[in-house]
Amino acid sequence: MFPWELHDKPRDECGVFGIYAPGKSVALKTYYGLIALQHRGEESAGIAISDGKELRLHKKMGLVTEVFNKDLIENLKGNAAIGHVRYSTSCDSSEANAQPLVYKDERGSIAVAHNGNITNASQLNKRLAPAGATKSLKLDSAVFLSFIEHYRSLPLKKLLERYLNDISGSYSLVMLTENSLIGLRDPHGMRPLCLGKMKNSEVGYMIASETCAIEAANGEVIREINPGEGVIINEAGIEFIQNCSRRRPCFCVFEYIYLARSDSVLDGRTVNSVRRDLGRELAREHPMAGDEVIAIPESGTAMAMGYSEQLGLPFREGLIRNRYMGRTFIKPEQTERERAVKLKFNVLGDVIRGQRVVIVDDSLVRGTTSRQIVQMFREAGAKEVHFLAASPPLRFPCYYGIDIPSVDELVAAQRTVEEVRLQIGADSLYYLSLPGMLRVLQRSEELCTACFDGVYHVPVFKQETG
Repeated sequence: MFPWELHDKPRDECGVFGIYAPGKSVALKTYYGLIALQHRGEESAGIAISDGKELRLHKKMGLVTEVFNKDLIENLKGNAAIGHVRYSTSCDSSEANAQPLVYKDERGSIAVAHNGNITNASQLNKRLAPAGATKSLKLDSAVFLSFIEHYRSLPLKKLLERYLNDISGSYSLVMLTENSLIGLRDPHGMRPLCLGKMKNSEVGYMIASETCAIEAANGEVIREINPGEGVIINEAGIEFIQNCSRRRPCFCVFEYIYLARSDSVLDGRTVNSVRRDLGRELAREHPMAGDEVIAIPESGTAMAMGYSEQLGLPFREGLIRNRYMGRTFIKPEQTERERAVKLKFNVLGDVIRGQRVVIVDDSLVRGTTSRQIVQMFREAGAKEVHFLAASPPLRFPCYYGIDIPSVDELVAAQRTVEEVRLQIGADSLYYLSLPGMLRVLQRSEELCTACFDGVYHVPVFKQETG
Protein backbone atom coordinates (compact mmCIF):
# COMPACT_ATOMS: atom_id res chain seq x y z
CA MET A 1 0.00 0.00 0.00
CA PHE A 2 1.29 3.46 -0.80
CA PRO A 3 -0.18 6.94 -1.38
CA TRP A 4 -0.61 8.34 -4.84
CA GLU A 5 -1.88 11.82 -5.49
CA LEU A 6 -4.34 12.10 -8.33
CA HIS A 7 -3.06 15.25 -10.00
CA ASP A 8 -2.58 16.06 -13.67
CA LYS A 9 -2.53 19.84 -13.20
CA PRO A 10 0.06 22.35 -12.05
CA ARG A 11 -0.25 23.11 -8.36
CA ASP A 12 0.64 26.30 -6.58
CA GLU A 13 2.71 25.91 -3.45
CA CYS A 14 0.71 28.08 -1.05
CA GLY A 15 -1.61 30.90 -0.14
CA VAL A 16 -1.04 33.58 2.50
CA PHE A 17 -3.32 35.77 4.60
CA GLY A 18 -2.68 38.49 7.17
CA ILE A 19 -4.86 40.77 9.29
CA TYR A 20 -4.31 43.64 11.74
CA ALA A 21 -7.39 44.90 13.60
CA PRO A 22 -6.83 46.82 16.87
CA GLY A 23 -9.29 45.83 19.58
CA LYS A 24 -10.66 42.89 17.59
CA SER A 25 -10.17 39.14 17.82
CA VAL A 26 -8.91 38.09 14.40
CA ALA A 27 -8.48 34.29 14.57
CA LEU A 28 -11.88 33.53 13.05
CA LYS A 29 -11.39 35.98 10.18
CA THR A 30 -7.99 34.41 9.51
CA TYR A 31 -9.64 30.99 9.44
CA TYR A 32 -12.20 32.24 6.91
CA GLY A 33 -9.45 33.75 4.78
CA LEU A 34 -7.53 30.48 4.72
CA ILE A 35 -10.61 28.48 3.76
CA ALA A 36 -11.05 30.82 0.79
CA LEU A 37 -7.43 30.09 -0.21
CA GLN A 38 -7.67 26.31 0.27
CA HIS A 39 -7.34 25.75 -3.50
CA ARG A 40 -3.78 27.10 -3.32
CA GLY A 41 -2.56 24.42 -0.90
CA GLU A 42 -4.19 21.38 0.64
CA GLU A 43 -1.46 19.61 2.60
CA SER A 44 -0.90 21.83 5.64
CA ALA A 45 -2.33 24.93 7.29
CA GLY A 46 -1.22 27.24 10.07
CA ILE A 47 -1.95 30.47 11.91
CA ALA A 48 0.43 32.66 13.93
CA ILE A 49 -1.33 35.25 16.10
CA SER A 50 -0.20 38.14 18.28
CA ASP A 51 -1.87 39.68 21.31
CA GLY A 52 0.61 42.58 21.34
CA LYS A 53 2.95 40.82 23.75
CA GLU A 54 3.77 37.43 22.26
CA LEU A 55 3.14 35.23 19.24
CA ARG A 56 1.27 31.94 19.38
CA LEU A 57 1.40 29.39 16.58
CA HIS A 58 -0.73 26.44 15.55
CA LYS A 59 -0.01 24.46 12.38
CA LYS A 60 -0.51 20.87 11.25
CA MET A 61 -0.77 18.71 8.17
CA GLY A 62 -4.26 18.68 6.63
CA LEU A 63 -6.99 20.93 5.29
CA VAL A 64 -7.90 24.11 7.16
CA THR A 65 -11.04 22.48 8.56
CA GLU A 66 -8.96 19.52 9.76
CA VAL A 67 -6.23 21.60 11.38
CA PHE A 68 -8.54 24.03 13.23
CA ASN A 69 -11.73 23.57 15.22
CA LYS A 70 -14.00 25.86 17.23
CA ASP A 71 -12.07 25.45 20.49
CA LEU A 72 -8.71 26.12 18.86
CA ILE A 73 -9.95 29.26 17.15
CA GLU A 74 -11.50 30.55 20.37
CA ASN A 75 -8.20 30.00 22.21
CA LEU A 76 -6.13 31.87 19.63
CA LYS A 77 -6.45 35.32 21.16
CA GLY A 78 -4.99 38.33 19.38
CA ASN A 79 -5.63 41.35 17.17
CA ALA A 80 -3.08 40.52 14.45
CA ALA A 81 -2.40 37.26 12.65
CA ILE A 82 -0.96 35.63 9.57
CA GLY A 83 -2.05 32.34 8.04
CA HIS A 84 -0.81 29.91 5.44
CA VAL A 85 -2.03 26.98 3.35
CA ARG A 86 0.57 24.87 1.62
CA TYR A 87 1.06 22.33 -1.09
CA SER A 88 4.39 20.64 -0.37
CA THR A 89 6.58 18.40 -2.47
CA SER A 90 7.25 14.83 -1.38
CA CYS A 91 10.73 15.65 -0.03
CA ASP A 92 9.55 18.25 2.47
CA SER A 93 6.01 17.20 3.36
CA SER A 94 6.14 17.42 7.14
CA GLU A 95 4.66 19.39 10.00
CA ALA A 96 8.07 20.94 10.73
CA ASN A 97 8.08 22.51 7.26
CA ALA A 98 4.46 23.68 7.46
CA GLN A 99 4.06 27.43 7.77
CA PRO A 100 4.06 30.04 9.25
CA LEU A 101 7.69 29.72 10.31
CA VAL A 102 8.74 31.55 13.49
CA TYR A 103 12.09 33.08 14.44
CA LYS A 104 12.55 33.97 18.11
CA ASP A 105 15.37 35.58 20.07
CA GLU A 106 15.82 38.04 22.93
CA ARG A 107 14.44 40.87 20.79
CA GLY A 108 11.13 39.11 20.19
CA SER A 109 9.48 36.91 17.58
CA ILE A 110 8.83 37.19 13.85
CA ALA A 111 6.52 34.81 11.99
CA VAL A 112 6.80 34.38 8.21
CA ALA A 113 4.47 32.83 5.60
CA HIS A 114 5.53 32.65 1.95
CA ASN A 115 4.09 31.84 -1.46
CA GLY A 116 6.56 31.25 -4.28
CA ASN A 117 10.04 29.88 -4.83
CA ILE A 118 13.44 31.40 -4.05
CA THR A 119 15.73 30.62 -6.98
CA ASN A 120 18.96 31.69 -5.24
CA ALA A 121 18.22 29.99 -1.92
CA SER A 122 21.37 27.83 -1.92
CA GLN A 123 23.63 30.81 -2.59
CA LEU A 124 21.95 32.90 0.08
CA ASN A 125 22.04 30.19 2.71
CA LYS A 126 25.74 29.67 2.09
CA ARG A 127 26.37 33.39 2.44
CA LEU A 128 24.16 33.87 5.47
CA ALA A 129 25.45 30.73 7.20
CA PRO A 130 22.17 29.92 8.97
CA ALA A 131 22.39 28.21 12.34
CA GLY A 132 20.22 26.29 14.77
CA ALA A 133 16.55 25.79 13.92
CA THR A 134 16.90 27.93 10.79
CA LYS A 135 19.51 25.57 9.36
CA SER A 136 17.43 22.47 10.06
CA LEU A 137 14.56 23.59 7.81
CA LYS A 138 14.77 21.99 4.36
CA LEU A 139 12.77 24.49 2.32
CA ASP A 140 13.56 27.71 0.53
CA SER A 141 11.19 29.77 2.70
CA ALA A 142 13.73 29.37 5.50
CA VAL A 143 15.83 31.98 3.67
CA PHE A 144 13.56 34.63 5.13
CA LEU A 145 14.38 33.42 8.64
CA SER A 146 18.08 33.32 7.76
CA PHE A 147 17.86 36.97 6.78
CA ILE A 148 16.22 37.85 10.08
CA GLU A 149 18.89 35.94 11.96
CA HIS A 150 21.74 37.53 10.00
CA TYR A 151 20.42 41.10 9.89
CA ARG A 152 18.57 41.17 13.21
CA SER A 153 20.13 44.49 14.21
CA LEU A 154 18.59 46.29 11.24
CA PRO A 155 15.34 48.26 11.59
CA LEU A 156 12.36 46.45 10.10
CA LYS A 157 12.17 48.76 7.08
CA LYS A 158 15.85 48.16 6.25
CA LEU A 159 15.36 44.41 6.62
CA LEU A 160 12.53 44.48 4.06
CA GLU A 161 14.69 46.48 1.68
CA ARG A 162 17.34 43.77 2.04
CA TYR A 163 14.77 41.16 1.08
CA LEU A 164 13.80 43.10 -2.04
CA ASN A 165 17.37 43.69 -3.15
CA ASP A 166 18.97 40.31 -2.40
CA ILE A 167 16.35 37.58 -2.82
CA SER A 168 15.67 36.32 -6.35
CA GLY A 169 12.67 34.38 -7.55
CA SER A 170 9.02 34.71 -6.64
CA TYR A 171 7.55 35.60 -3.28
CA SER A 172 4.40 37.00 -1.82
CA LEU A 173 5.16 37.27 1.85
CA VAL A 174 3.31 38.08 5.05
CA MET A 175 5.16 38.61 8.33
CA LEU A 176 4.04 39.20 11.89
CA THR A 177 5.82 40.68 14.90
CA GLU A 178 4.32 41.30 18.31
CA ASN A 179 2.99 44.65 17.08
CA SER A 180 3.18 44.81 13.27
CA LEU A 181 1.76 43.09 10.20
CA ILE A 182 3.97 43.18 7.11
CA GLY A 183 3.33 42.31 3.47
CA LEU A 184 5.98 42.06 0.75
CA ARG A 185 5.82 41.25 -2.96
CA ASP A 186 8.89 40.43 -5.02
CA PRO A 187 10.17 43.05 -7.51
CA HIS A 188 8.92 41.01 -10.49
CA GLY A 189 5.43 40.58 -9.00
CA MET A 190 5.24 36.94 -10.04
CA ARG A 191 2.81 35.82 -7.33
CA PRO A 192 -0.35 37.77 -6.46
CA LEU A 193 -0.77 39.80 -3.27
CA CYS A 194 -3.50 42.29 -2.43
CA LEU A 195 -4.42 44.76 0.30
CA GLY A 196 -7.82 45.17 1.92
CA LYS A 197 -9.47 46.89 4.84
CA MET A 198 -12.15 46.12 7.39
CA LYS A 199 -15.73 46.97 6.48
CA ASN A 200 -18.38 48.97 8.37
CA SER A 201 -16.04 51.71 9.61
CA GLU A 202 -13.95 49.23 11.58
CA VAL A 203 -10.25 49.99 11.77
CA GLY A 204 -7.96 47.35 10.36
CA TYR A 205 -6.28 45.95 7.27
CA MET A 206 -5.88 42.60 5.51
CA ILE A 207 -3.26 41.20 3.15
CA ALA A 208 -3.95 38.10 1.06
CA SER A 209 -2.85 36.10 -1.96
CA GLU A 210 -6.26 36.69 -3.59
CA THR A 211 -9.17 39.07 -3.27
CA CYS A 212 -11.55 36.19 -2.53
CA ALA A 213 -9.87 35.71 0.86
CA ILE A 214 -10.35 39.35 1.85
CA GLU A 215 -14.01 39.17 0.87
CA ALA A 216 -14.46 35.87 2.74
CA ALA A 217 -13.16 37.58 5.89
CA ASN A 218 -15.72 40.37 5.37
CA GLY A 219 -13.14 42.84 4.16
CA GLU A 220 -13.07 45.32 1.31
CA VAL A 221 -10.35 45.15 -1.33
CA ILE A 222 -8.24 48.30 -1.71
CA ARG A 223 -5.79 47.31 -4.45
CA GLU A 224 -3.05 44.91 -5.50
CA ILE A 225 0.29 45.37 -3.77
CA ASN A 226 2.73 46.48 -6.46
CA PRO A 227 5.79 44.47 -7.56
CA GLY A 228 8.67 45.33 -5.25
CA GLU A 229 6.36 46.97 -2.73
CA GLY A 230 6.18 46.35 0.99
CA VAL A 231 3.60 47.45 3.53
CA ILE A 232 3.99 47.79 7.31
CA ILE A 233 0.80 48.02 9.38
CA ASN A 234 0.76 48.82 13.09
CA GLU A 235 -0.67 51.30 15.61
CA ALA A 236 1.08 54.14 13.76
CA GLY A 237 -0.98 53.40 10.65
CA ILE A 238 0.10 52.02 7.28
CA GLU A 239 3.46 52.66 5.63
CA PHE A 240 4.50 51.63 2.12
CA ILE A 241 8.01 50.69 0.99
CA GLN A 242 8.93 50.63 -2.69
CA ASN A 243 12.03 48.90 -4.01
CA CYS A 244 14.15 51.55 -5.72
CA SER A 245 15.69 49.18 -8.30
CA ARG A 246 13.04 48.60 -10.96
CA ARG A 247 12.85 45.11 -12.46
CA ARG A 248 10.83 43.63 -15.27
CA PRO A 249 7.28 42.72 -14.08
CA CYS A 250 6.55 39.05 -14.78
CA PHE A 251 3.18 38.06 -13.36
CA CYS A 252 2.52 34.31 -13.59
CA VAL A 253 0.14 33.58 -16.47
CA PHE A 254 -1.07 30.37 -14.79
CA GLU A 255 -2.83 32.40 -12.11
CA TYR A 256 -5.35 33.27 -14.83
CA ILE A 257 -5.41 29.87 -16.49
CA TYR A 258 -5.76 27.61 -13.46
CA LEU A 259 -4.39 28.66 -10.06
CA ALA A 260 -6.52 31.60 -8.89
CA ARG A 261 -10.09 31.12 -7.73
CA SER A 262 -12.59 32.14 -10.41
CA ASP A 263 -14.19 34.89 -8.30
CA SER A 264 -10.87 36.58 -7.51
CA VAL A 265 -9.95 39.83 -9.24
CA LEU A 266 -6.57 40.26 -10.95
CA ASP A 267 -5.62 43.57 -12.54
CA GLY A 268 -9.23 44.76 -12.38
CA ARG A 269 -10.82 41.71 -14.04
CA THR A 270 -12.44 38.69 -12.46
CA VAL A 271 -10.62 35.48 -13.23
CA ASN A 272 -13.90 33.93 -14.39
CA SER A 273 -14.41 36.60 -17.07
CA VAL A 274 -10.84 36.15 -18.32
CA ARG A 275 -11.29 32.40 -18.56
CA ARG A 276 -14.50 32.80 -20.53
CA ASP A 277 -12.66 35.12 -22.90
CA LEU A 278 -9.91 32.53 -23.30
CA GLY A 279 -12.60 30.04 -24.31
CA ARG A 280 -14.02 32.50 -26.84
CA GLU A 281 -10.57 33.10 -28.33
CA LEU A 282 -10.05 29.35 -28.54
CA ALA A 283 -13.33 29.09 -30.49
CA ARG A 284 -12.23 31.83 -32.90
CA GLU A 285 -8.94 30.04 -33.54
CA HIS A 286 -10.35 26.51 -33.66
CA PRO A 287 -14.11 26.34 -34.40
CA MET A 288 -15.27 22.73 -34.24
CA ALA A 289 -18.34 21.24 -35.93
CA GLY A 290 -19.39 19.29 -32.87
CA ASP A 291 -22.75 18.57 -31.27
CA GLU A 292 -21.97 19.71 -27.73
CA VAL A 293 -19.27 21.28 -25.55
CA ILE A 294 -18.22 19.48 -22.37
CA ALA A 295 -15.91 20.92 -19.71
CA ILE A 296 -13.36 19.13 -17.57
CA PRO A 297 -14.68 20.34 -14.19
CA GLU A 298 -14.04 22.56 -12.41
CA SER A 299 -10.99 24.17 -13.94
CA GLY A 300 -12.13 24.06 -17.57
CA THR A 301 -15.75 25.10 -17.00
CA ALA A 302 -15.44 28.83 -17.68
CA MET A 303 -13.35 28.21 -20.82
CA ALA A 304 -15.87 25.68 -22.11
CA MET A 305 -18.72 28.12 -21.50
CA GLY A 306 -16.90 30.82 -23.46
CA TYR A 307 -16.22 28.38 -26.30
CA SER A 308 -19.87 27.35 -26.34
CA GLU A 309 -21.12 30.96 -26.32
CA GLN A 310 -18.82 32.02 -29.14
CA LEU A 311 -19.92 29.22 -31.52
CA GLY A 312 -23.49 28.78 -30.38
CA LEU A 313 -22.91 25.12 -29.54
CA PRO A 314 -24.83 23.73 -26.56
CA PHE A 315 -22.86 23.54 -23.33
CA ARG A 316 -23.73 20.37 -21.44
CA GLU A 317 -22.66 18.75 -18.22
CA GLY A 318 -21.31 15.43 -19.39
CA LEU A 319 -18.58 14.77 -16.87
CA ILE A 320 -19.32 14.71 -13.14
CA ARG A 321 -16.53 15.30 -10.65
CA ASN A 322 -16.58 13.65 -7.24
CA ARG A 323 -15.94 16.62 -4.93
CA TYR A 324 -15.40 14.31 -1.97
CA MET A 325 -12.46 12.42 -3.42
CA GLY A 326 -9.65 12.65 -0.89
CA ARG A 327 -6.48 14.60 -1.53
CA THR A 328 -4.56 11.32 -1.48
CA PHE A 329 -5.85 8.11 -2.98
CA ILE A 330 -4.47 4.89 -1.48
CA LYS A 331 -4.10 2.15 -4.06
CA PRO A 332 -2.80 -1.39 -3.58
CA GLU A 333 -0.98 -1.66 -6.89
CA GLN A 334 -0.01 0.23 -10.02
CA THR A 335 -2.95 -1.02 -12.10
CA GLU A 336 -5.39 0.86 -9.84
CA ARG A 337 -4.33 4.28 -11.16
CA GLU A 338 -6.91 4.10 -13.92
CA ARG A 339 -9.56 3.22 -11.35
CA ALA A 340 -8.61 6.39 -9.46
CA VAL A 341 -9.62 8.56 -12.43
CA LYS A 342 -13.00 6.82 -12.55
CA LEU A 343 -13.44 7.50 -8.85
CA LYS A 344 -12.78 11.19 -9.47
CA PHE A 345 -14.83 11.54 -12.69
CA ASN A 346 -17.92 9.86 -14.09
CA VAL A 347 -19.40 10.26 -17.56
CA LEU A 348 -23.12 10.88 -18.12
CA GLY A 349 -23.81 8.32 -20.82
CA ASP A 350 -27.20 9.74 -21.89
CA VAL A 351 -25.54 13.10 -22.62
CA ILE A 352 -22.53 11.66 -24.46
CA ARG A 353 -23.96 8.72 -26.41
CA GLY A 354 -23.95 9.20 -30.20
CA GLN A 355 -22.61 12.78 -29.96
CA ARG A 356 -19.63 14.56 -31.49
CA VAL A 357 -18.16 15.79 -28.24
CA VAL A 358 -15.89 18.83 -27.91
CA ILE A 359 -13.99 18.63 -24.61
CA VAL A 360 -12.52 21.92 -23.37
CA ASP A 361 -9.97 22.09 -20.56
CA ASP A 362 -7.71 24.86 -19.26
CA SER A 363 -4.46 23.04 -20.08
CA LEU A 364 -2.88 19.72 -20.97
CA VAL A 365 0.02 18.78 -18.69
CA ARG A 366 1.01 15.11 -18.35
CA GLY A 367 -1.86 13.85 -20.48
CA THR A 368 -2.53 10.80 -18.30
CA THR A 369 -5.91 11.92 -16.96
CA SER A 370 -6.89 13.38 -20.34
CA ARG A 371 -6.20 10.06 -22.06
CA GLN A 372 -8.35 8.17 -19.59
CA ILE A 373 -11.19 10.70 -19.84
CA VAL A 374 -11.17 10.43 -23.64
CA GLN A 375 -11.36 6.64 -23.27
CA MET A 376 -14.26 6.97 -20.82
CA PHE A 377 -16.15 9.11 -23.35
CA ARG A 378 -15.61 6.50 -26.05
CA GLU A 379 -16.82 3.74 -23.73
CA ALA A 380 -19.92 5.84 -23.07
CA GLY A 381 -20.72 5.82 -26.79
CA ALA A 382 -19.42 9.18 -28.05
CA LYS A 383 -19.36 9.32 -31.84
CA GLU A 384 -16.30 11.60 -31.90
CA VAL A 385 -14.12 13.03 -29.15
CA HIS A 386 -12.25 16.29 -29.79
CA PHE A 387 -9.97 17.81 -27.16
CA LEU A 388 -9.16 21.53 -26.92
CA ALA A 389 -6.89 23.27 -24.39
CA ALA A 390 -7.46 26.98 -23.63
CA SER A 391 -3.71 27.58 -23.28
CA PRO A 392 -0.61 26.82 -25.37
CA PRO A 393 1.36 23.54 -25.08
CA LEU A 394 3.27 23.26 -21.80
CA ARG A 395 6.85 22.47 -22.80
CA PHE A 396 9.06 23.83 -20.00
CA PRO A 397 9.24 23.42 -16.20
CA CYS A 398 8.52 26.21 -13.73
CA TYR A 399 11.16 27.41 -11.27
CA TYR A 400 9.01 30.03 -9.57
CA GLY A 401 6.79 28.12 -7.18
CA ILE A 402 4.39 26.09 -9.33
CA ASP A 403 4.59 22.33 -9.51
CA ILE A 404 4.86 21.97 -13.27
CA PRO A 405 6.61 18.65 -13.88
CA SER A 406 10.01 18.08 -15.43
CA VAL A 407 10.38 18.08 -19.20
CA ASP A 408 10.24 14.28 -19.22
CA GLU A 409 6.74 14.36 -17.69
CA LEU A 410 5.25 17.12 -19.86
CA VAL A 411 3.38 15.39 -22.66
CA ALA A 412 3.95 18.23 -25.17
CA ALA A 413 7.61 18.89 -24.33
CA GLN A 414 9.11 16.55 -26.91
CA ARG A 415 6.08 15.69 -29.04
CA THR A 416 4.26 17.34 -31.92
CA VAL A 417 0.58 18.19 -31.53
CA GLU A 418 -0.26 15.16 -33.66
CA GLU A 419 1.85 12.92 -31.43
CA VAL A 420 0.09 14.28 -28.34
CA ARG A 421 -3.27 13.66 -30.01
CA LEU A 422 -2.32 10.03 -30.56
CA GLN A 423 -1.07 9.83 -26.98
CA ILE A 424 -4.43 10.89 -25.50
CA GLY A 425 -6.50 9.10 -28.14
CA ALA A 426 -8.64 12.04 -29.30
CA ASP A 427 -10.01 12.48 -32.84
CA SER A 428 -8.46 15.95 -32.89
CA LEU A 429 -6.43 18.15 -30.56
CA TYR A 430 -6.03 21.92 -30.59
CA TYR A 431 -4.33 24.43 -28.30
CA LEU A 432 -4.91 28.15 -27.88
CA SER A 433 -1.95 29.98 -29.40
CA LEU A 434 0.40 32.07 -27.27
CA PRO A 435 -0.47 35.28 -29.20
CA GLY A 436 -4.17 34.48 -28.77
CA MET A 437 -3.75 33.99 -25.03
CA LEU A 438 -1.86 37.27 -24.66
CA ARG A 439 -4.51 39.12 -26.70
CA VAL A 440 -7.12 38.03 -24.19
CA LEU A 441 -5.10 38.82 -21.07
CA GLN A 442 -3.96 42.35 -22.03
CA ARG A 443 -2.54 42.82 -18.56
CA SER A 444 -1.12 46.23 -17.72
CA GLU A 445 2.12 44.50 -16.65
CA GLU A 446 4.10 41.87 -18.51
CA LEU A 447 3.43 38.18 -17.93
CA CYS A 448 5.70 35.23 -17.24
CA THR A 449 5.07 32.66 -19.99
CA ALA A 450 8.23 30.61 -19.41
CA CYS A 451 6.32 27.31 -19.13
CA PHE A 452 5.11 27.86 -22.71
CA ASP A 453 8.07 29.53 -24.44
CA GLY A 454 11.08 28.71 -22.22
CA VAL A 455 11.97 32.39 -21.72
CA TYR A 456 12.95 32.83 -18.05
CA HIS A 457 13.16 36.57 -17.42
CA VAL A 458 13.82 36.12 -13.71
CA PRO A 459 17.28 34.60 -13.07
CA VAL A 460 17.34 30.89 -12.27
CA PHE A 461 20.38 29.79 -10.28
CA LYS A 462 21.76 26.29 -10.16
CA GLN A 463 20.74 24.76 -6.86
CA GLU A 464 23.12 22.65 -4.81
CA THR A 465 22.08 19.08 -4.13
CA GLY A 466 22.88 16.62 -1.38
